[in-house]
This record gives sequence, structure tokens and C-alpha cells, in this order.
Amino acid sequence: MPLRVIFMGTPDFSVPTLRAIAEAGHDIAAVYTQPPRAAGRRGLELTPSPVQREAERLGLEVRTPTSLKGEAEQQAFAALQADVAVVVAYGLLLPKPVLEATRLGCLNGHASLLPRWRGAAPIQRAIMAGDAETGMMVMRMEEGLDTGPVALVEKCAIAPDMTAGELHDRLMAQGASLMVDALAQLGINCLTFTPQATEGVTYARKIDKSETRVDWTRPAGEVHNHIRGLSPFPGAWCEVEIGGRMERLKLLRSTLSDGVGESGGILDDRLTVACGSGAVRLVEVQRAGGRPAAAQEFLRGAKIEKGTKLK
Repeated sequence: MPLRVIFMGTPDFSVPTLRAIAEAGHDIAAVYTQPPRAAGRRGLELTPSPVQREAERLGLEVRTPTSLKGEAEQQAFAALQADVAVVVAYGLLLPKPVLEATRLGCLNGHASLLPRWRGAAPIQRAIMAGDAETGMMVMRMEEGLDTGPVALVEKCAIAPDMTAGELHDRLMAQGASLMVDALAQLGINCLTFTPQATEGVTYARKIDKSETRVDWTRPAGEVHNHIRGLSPFPGAWCEVEIGGRMERLKLLRSTLSDGVGESGGILDDRLTVACGSGAVRLVEVQRAGGRPAAAQEFLRGAKIEKGTKLK
């Protein structure tokens, strides 16, 4: 049974779910997304969110409020008379009047196995913590941060060298099909919800730039998880001397390797780097202002010798 849906999302991660809901034949009353942001080299161009661009392509009404706390915005939301709101990485707090404005409540697509990794950066935090498994969940939203009961779950293994970008793309596709399944069950009144466990709660705080620099004194496993958990954005980084001056080097891919040496020291001609214990081999890097490059390509241009110290 088709439902009247309000969709709320902002980044690329949200787009496949919006598209899938439209393709499933649901009536999308409006799309809520973050307002256009300044972009471009000078920061002067206002760029619409990926969700706004997709909504406009689909011919849907787009709303970009800066807040939903005001009475006027809440009344405008309720006036849509939707059956359900679907929220995927929207980025604004939904106050109680909004949560209660639709007939069947608000469903959220969340990229973790709740209650582990509630919050803003569940994909990055799962990899940075070395988790072997994560997944997508459809839950009913409450006023608390990702505390609502869960309806559907689809798990996903995290491979040893998988980056946050790769996991993002896999969960993005899983989330779209899972939400369509949830709406289909909701439409025939057979979607059931189970309260989250009270144990095992962790919080995926937003990634801060201050934590992106690599600490080579940490064990190799932690360094490797740090690199892949921040790839491709915002990117783990270090500094290295090239041609007599220090350069910032973004680290995009790595793998665990054998080797012993001073922390941060390059051990061979394959860009293997010693850590506090063990070593990692850098597989893909990016110089400031350059493009991503395989380690061997980078070394041909940078000519970094064995024993060079990464800082």
C-alpha cells in the first residue's frame, strides 16, 4: 500500500533511499534537506545538497529550513498530512511536535548495529574501533539520540582493509532496500518494533580535525584502523620531508605488514612504516594539492629513502 511520505536527508548517503522510495510508488509530499552551503574555491557559490539535487530531478517539493524548532515550521510540516517521515542523515534535530506530526511516526535509517555507535559518525567509528561487523537498521525515532526501537536489521561484514568510503557505499545501498521493505510492511500494518538492548551502548561522536593526524607510536592495528576509518574524508595524515621541506601527506589506504623499527620510520622501498608495535604498509597516499597515488607511483616522484621519518 503506497504511503504519503516526508523524506528528510542531506548527503550522498541519503540519495539512494529517496530514489528507492520514489521508485516504489510512494507519494513523497516534500523533501527536507539542509540549506545550500558555500562552496567553490572562494566559498562564494551556494551549492545545494545531494538530496536537494535528486529531489529536484524527481520534481519533488524541497524545503530547506535552518531549524524545526519554530512553531511556523512545525505547523508547515504537520500541514503536509503525511503518513510517515523517513529520516536518513538529515542533520537537524527533530523536536517532539515534528516526531508526532505524522500518522505513523518517523522512521530512521541508521548505519550501525544499535545500540552500538549511536550518533553522527557510526561508519568511521566502527572501522576506527576495529569492529568486524556493522549494518543498517530501520528504527522508530524518539526524542533521545538514536534510542528508538528497531524494526529491521541487515548486517554487513567489515573486511580487514575496508575503508570508510567503501563501507559507506555498501551500507548506502543496503539502507535503501531496507527502508523500502520497512515502508511496505508499515503500509499493511505488519512492521513490528523491538526495544534496543540496554547494554553495549556506545556513541559515535563527530570526527574532529584534531584527531586526524596519525600517531605512529600506537600499535600497527590501531594505526591501520585510523587510516582506513578516515578514508577518504576527512583523511588521516602525517608530515614527511620531500626535497628539503616538510609536506603534509594524506593517507588513503594501508595494510598490516611485518617490520620493526623506530615509530614512523620507513623500513623499505614499499612504504612500510614502523609503528609502536608492528608496521603498516601504505598502499595509497595523496600529496597536498595532488591526486591520490599508489605508493610506488608516489615514491617515484618523491624519492623518499629508507629510514626517512614520518611525523
